[in-house]
Amino acid sequence: MVTVPLYVRIRREIETRIRAGDLPRGTRLPTELDLSARYGVSRATAQRVLNDLADAGLAVRRRRHGTFVADVTRQINLLNFVTPTTAAQGVPGRHEVVSARIVRAADALLDLPGAAPDTAVVELVRRKLDVREVPQSVERHVVLFAVAPDLLDENLEDLVTLPYLQGRGVPVDSIRLYLDPVVLDERDAALLGSEVGTPALLRRRELRVGDGSTVEAVTTLVRPGTAEFFLELPVSTA
Repeated sequence: MVTVPLYVRIRREIETRIRAGDLPRGTRLPTELDLSARYGVSRATAQRVLNDLADAGLAVRRRRHGTFVADVTRQINLLNFVTPTTAAQGVPGRHEVVSARIVRAADALLDLPGAAPDTAVVELVRRKLDVREVPQSVERHVVLFAVAPDLLDENLEDLVTLPYLQGRGVPVDSIRLYLDPVVLDERDAALLGSEVGTPALLRRRELRVGDGSTVEAVTTLVRPGTAEFFLELPVSTA
């Protein structure tokens, strides 16, 4: 079994946080002394970690000022959106509520599969901002009112719907994910600070219960140029 050098593991840990958006552009990274104390390594090892991050274009080192996260496009594993433990955590930053209301399914912004036209649903539109308050995405949720009648009484800026529904005893059985290429219309372009007509990726997710019915549909329109999406699966050695 090959042992990964400690400096590589430290570098990968920091790189993962940078690419996930946990450490946004301009964030000051720990100093060599900080890394030495935190991981119990020599200053030379800590220096190698920071130099490797800079060589990879992930950080910028400034003499007498420190090491800072460079302008890096987030890399997002699409499997995270269908893995319950990950989907329940949300991502760094905050939500800005654009609108929240109770409407007929026929009048909602999204189609809730299987819902009759007169079925009551909760509709929530939010804009996701990163820790620098830069728009990252626009989210539109439509939730079956019968399973979440008090949803609008929650703190909608911090709400993550999957654990909220599970906490109410909704037996979410599966998560289905769709990816749709779209172009930004005037409204979404304004919300994201982008140009009208710019190509973008729309993620569409459905939460389903045991009988196959859908209790929530949510779309996430990602601001163009802010993320790269990938799929990564473990390879069995058996």
